[in-house]
Amino acid sequence: MKKKSTSRSAFFNVRVLIGVFILLAGVFLALLGFGTFSSISANSAQAQQKKTKILNIPGLPPGFDCSTIHERGIDRMENLGAGLIMIACGESPGGSASPGRAFSRLVKKLLPTPLAYGAADVDVITGTDTFPAVTQSETYTTANPDNPNQIVVNYNDSHSAPSCYAGISYSSDGGATFTRILPCPLCSGHGSNFGDPVVLYNKPTSTFFAIDIASGCGGFGLGSWKSTDGGVTWSVGACVHNGSSDDRESGYADNNPSSPFFGRMYASWNDFAQSEQIRSTYSSDNGITWSAPVNVNNTFIRNVQITGDKVTGDVYIAGMDEGGGGFPHNDINKIYRSTDGGNTWTNTYNGPSFPGPGVGAVGYFACMFTGGGAGFFWRHEGWGEPAAYNHVVSLVYAQHGTGADAGDVYYIRSTDSGVTFGAPFKLNTDATTRPQWQPNLSVSDAGTLFAMWYDARESASCTYGSPGVPCYRMFSRKSNDNGVTWLADDMFSDVVSPLPAQPDPNIQTPYAGDYDYGSAILVKHVTSWVDGRVPISGQSQQDAFTDRELVGFAVTTTDPACNSLINTQPTDFVINLSDAVDTSTVQASDFTVNGTPSNLAPTFSNGNATITFHFSSTPVTLGTNTMHIPAGAFNRQSDGQPNFEFNCSFCYAVTQLMVTATNPPVGGTFTGPGTQTLDVDWNMAVDPASVTTGDLTISGIPATVTMVSFSNGDTRTTFTINFTGIFSGTVTASIAAGAITAAAPQTCNTNAAFTGNYNYVGSVCDTGLIQNEGFETGTFPPWVIDGHTNDPVVATNFVHSGTHSAFAGGNPQQNTYCEENNNEPLGDSSFYQQFGPVPASATLSFWHKDCTNDSITFDWQDAYITDSNGNILQTIFHVCDTVDWTNQIVDMSPYAGQTVRIKFLVHQDGFNPPGDTTGMWVDDVALFGPCGTPTPSPSPTATATATATATATATATATATPTATATPTPTSTPRPIPTPRPRPTPPPRP
Repeated sequence: MKKKSTSRSAFFNVRVLIGVFILLAGVFLALLGFGTFSSISANSAQAQQKKTKILNIPGLPPGFDCSTIHERGIDRMENLGAGLIMIACGESPGGSASPGRAFSRLVKKLLPTPLAYGAADVDVITGTDTFPAVTQSETYTTANPDNPNQIVVNYNDSHSAPSCYAGISYSSDGGATFTRILPCPLCSGHGSNFGDPVVLYNKPTSTFFAIDIASGCGGFGLGSWKSTDGGVTWSVGACVHNGSSDDRESGYADNNPSSPFFGRMYASWNDFAQSEQIRSTYSSDNGITWSAPVNVNNTFIRNVQITGDKVTGDVYIAGMDEGGGGFPHNDINKIYRSTDGGNTWTNTYNGPSFPGPGVGAVGYFACMFTGGGAGFFWRHEGWGEPAAYNHVVSLVYAQHGTGADAGDVYYIRSTDSGVTFGAPFKLNTDATTRPQWQPNLSVSDAGTLFAMWYDARESASCTYGSPGVPCYRMFSRKSNDNGVTWLADDMFSDVVSPLPAQPDPNIQTPYAGDYDYGSAILVKHVTSWVDGRVPISGQSQQDAFTDRELVGFAVTTTDPACNSLINTQPTDFVINLSDAVDTSTVQASDFTVNGTPSNLAPTFSNGNATITFHFSSTPVTLGTNTMHIPAGAFNRQSDGQPNFEFNCSFCYAVTQLMVTATNPPVGGTFTGPGTQTLDVDWNMAVDPASVTTGDLTISGIPATVTMVSFSNGDTRTTFTINFTGIFSGTVTASIAAGAITAAAPQTCNTNAAFTGNYNYVGSVCDTGLIQNEGFETGTFPPWVIDGHTNDPVVATNFVHSGTHSAFAGGNPQQNTYCEENNNEPLGDSSFYQQFGPVPASATLSFWHKDCTNDSITFDWQDAYITDSNGNILQTIFHVCDTVDWTNQIVDMSPYAGQTVRIKFLVHQDGFNPPGDTTGMWVDDVALFGPCGTPTPSPSPTATATATATATATATATATATPTATATPTPTSTPRPIPTPRPRPTPPPRP
C-alpha cells in the first residue's frame, strides 16, 4: 500500500500549474514536432482560416491552435497526453482536491465481508506518493502461464506526471503481494510516456512485454519494454508503431504451442492521424520487430480491446460505434476477425443499437456520476472486453438500464467465430437502479469465463472523493462451460469502496481509468481495478487493486521445470500445486516419469501445496523425459475438486550444446563488401535439420546470411555471409538460445546463447557524382532551385563543416530563418541535384538541421529521391521538427544504374501574425560507394632519340626517356559516417 503523504503547502497547486506549463513545453515540442494529432492535410487557405484561436500560455510553444481540437479528434482521444492538451486549452479542467471526511467513518463503513469470488484484495501501489500526484488507474493484468506465481500489472500512474504517466507492479508469489517499481522503468527509453497500458507474456522467450504510448516512437506512437525476470527489471524494447496520434491501444499474445501463430504478439489502436480508424500490427520474432500496420476498418470506431482464440489462433477486435458521443447516445458493438495472423481483417458482426450508460457528459464522453470539477465524473461509453475459445466468441459491455438506472452489464455469445450472437444476457441480477459499469472478461485455458465489473448496488449514493461514503464494490460472475451457463453473480472485492476523486491537475477531472483488461491462464483469472479505499490528504483517491479467481486444481510449477535442460539424473521430483491437496488422496503411483511410477511414499510441504515424489533409482534417461499426473489422481483439500491432468517434458544432457570457437575468432576481422564465411564450432554434433540460415543473426553492418554447411562430423557449421555495407564498424554475430539442437539422441538439448563482436573493414570512397556537396563555392550550381516562393540560399550562420551550408524555408531574403517576424511566406522552398548513373552498393549521406514554430498539419520539412522528371521514388523523411545537425543515410542500391535526384523541400503556410516559420539547413551531401581498384591513366611513352654519329667517335648509346608512371585518378578521403538518428516511417506527403 502506498504511504500517505500530504500536500506540501497551501500554495502547492499554483506551483504545480507553473511546473505543468514548463513541462508541457517539452511535451508540446515532442507532440507538435512529430506531427502529433495531424489527421488533416490542409491547404494554405484552410490553414489561414483555421488558425484563428492561438494559444499563448507562458511555458507553452506559441501558436498551438486550440480551435482544431475537435476536428483533430483530440476530444475523443482517451490517452493522458491528449488530456494535457484539453486542460491547457481550457476544454477540460484538471483535477483538484475535494473536501476531506473523517477517517473513522471510513473504518466503520468499509469492513470486510465474506466473498463468493476471489482471494484477498491487494493494493499494487507501494512506495510513497505526494499529493496530488496520486492517481493510479486503468489497468492491464497478465500472469505467466509457465510460472503462475509471476503476475504483472501495467497501469496509468501520475506519480511523475506530466513527463510520464506509466506505472508497473509485479508479484512473485502468485498475487499475495505486489511491488511497484520506482522510478518506473517505463518512463525512460522512448521519450515521454503517456500511458494507455498493455502488458503481454511471450511464452517462447519467457518475457513480459509492456506497451504504452510514447513520444519517442514517431511523436505519439507505441513503445515497448521487456522483462525476462518476471517483471522485476525492464529494458527498452522496439517501437511497436511509429505514429503521430495513436490512442487506446490493446494487445494479445498467442501462447498456445499448437496454434499456427504460436508466439505472435498483436497490438491494435485508434490512429487519429489516419481517419481515426482501428489499425493493427504484430510481431512474429518475439518483439524484435513489428509488422507494417494494417487497417482494420476505415473510419472512427473505438478500438475497445483485442483478444485471440486460445485454441484456433484466430484474433478478434471488439469495436464500438459510440453514436457521436455525448449523453444520451446510442452504441453499437462490432467484431473484427483475422484468420491469417493479423494480416487481414473482416468485420464479422455489427450489433443492434442500444443506449449507452451514464448520467451526463463532459464534452464527448458520457460519465457515470455527478460531481468533480467538471460537474460529471468517471467517463465511460459502455466499453467492455471480448474473449474467445474454440470458435466461441464472448463479449461483455455496459448499457443504460431502465429509467434512472445508469448502467447494467450484459454478455453476448457467438458459436460461429463472431458472425452471429445470441440474445444479450444481463450479468448483474440486482433489483436496484444503482449503476453497474466498465466490465472485463477473460477465458482460461480450460474454457472457464470470468467477468468482473464495478457495481454500486450496495450503496444509496456516491460522493466524489469522500472517504466516508461507500459507493461501489467489484462484482463478478463465472461460467465453467464457456458461457453456456453462469454461476450466480456475487462480490469479488473485499470492501465497498468510496468514489475516488481525481485531484491531479495534470489529468482531466472526469478520468477514473477507461478500462481494466483481465486475462487468464490454466489455473486462474487475474484482473485489477481502480479503488478509493485508501485516503490521502483526507480524500479518497485512485489506487490500483488486484485479485485473482482460481480456475481449478492444477500443477503450477515443478522441479525439474517443464521444458528445462538439466545435467543431473534426479530421484526426487517437486510438484507445486495451485492449492493445498488432500494428502489422503495422493498415491506414489500418481506420478510417472517416462511411464515409470514413483515407488516410494510421497512427502508434503508448503501447507500441503507441494508434493515431492520419490524414486529408489532415477527414471531419467539421456534426452527427452516426460512427467505425467492423470486427471483426477488426487483432490483439492478445500472442496474435494479433482486435479487437472499434468503432462510436460524436460531434457537431460550431461552438457548443454554450446559454441566453443569461431573462425574468424571473436574480435577478429571481416572485410567487405563481399562474401565471407563464419565457422562455428560446437562441443558436440548438431542436428543439421535444426539449423537454418536464419539462426545466425548479423547486426551492426548490412549483411545477409545466404548458406550454411556442415563438417567435422556435424560439430562445425559454416555460415556464408554476404556483406553489403561499405562503412567500417563493429559487426555482431549471434545465435539465440534454443535455436539449434544437438544430434540424436539429444535432440532436446538446445544451444546456449552465443554472441560475438567482430571488426568490419569496409571500403568506402566518395564517388564524386554529387558536386558542390558542401556548398563551399558560396553558390548553388550545379544544385537547381525549383521552389521559388522564397529561394533557398547558401548560408553561413549554421554549418556542419566548412564555412557554408544551404538553407530552405524561413524568409532569409528578409533575414528571417526561424524567427517569428510576421513575414512567413506561403508555399515551397526547394532545391535538388541530379546525378547518375548510381553505382551498385552506393550510399547517400547528408546532414540537416531543422527548426520550426508550427506543426506538420501546416508546415513541413521533406527530403526525397526522385527520378529525372521529379517523380518521387522515395520519401526519406516528412517531418516538422526542431533538431540539431543530424546525419541521414540512404541505401541507394534500389536505384543502381539510374539517374536520380536528391531533393530538399520546406513548405510554409504563410500564417501572419505571428509568422511561425519553418526551415532546414543542409550540408555535406555525398554519394559514397565501395572503393574499386583505380584504373591507371598512363602518360605517353617517351621516344628514344639517338645522338648523331661523329667521325672516329663511338656511337653514343641513345638513352630512352623512362615510361611515365601511371597515376591513379585521385579519390576523396573517406568520410566517417556516424550512425543515423532513427526516423519514423514517413506518411505520404500532404
